[in-house]
Amino acid sequence: IITLSDLECDYINARSCCSKLNKWVVPEVIGHAVVTVLMLISLHWFIFLLNLPIATWNIYRFIMVPSGNMGVFDPTEIHNRGQLKSHMKEAMIKLGFHLLCFFMYLYSMILALIND
Repeated sequence: IITLSDLECDYINARSCCSKLNKWVVPEVIGHAVVTVLMLISLHWFIFLLNLPIATWNIYRFIMVPSGNMGVFDPTEIHNRGQLKSHMKEAMIKLGFHLLCFFMYLYSMILALIND
């Protein structure tokens, strides 16, 4: 979010912004997919179903990168067609989702410690 807002205010150029953001796309996809699979294996159905749409969206976004683009975030297209605003909105939604998940996992951990 900070990198995208820096780009929006012209504090950094589009190429450096996109290179910073693109290096985190693959770890995000892998990490979220692993967490989703672990929730399925451990039979936490509600958390699995909560994580599934976000994991699917991350994988879809990674697979559907047009050929010739630098990655999910492309410096030549980030200012076109309002992509910067959509990337900011997506980052804010993911931040809210991860904040919600953090407190759910914390509650689950405390509940498991109390019940033991």
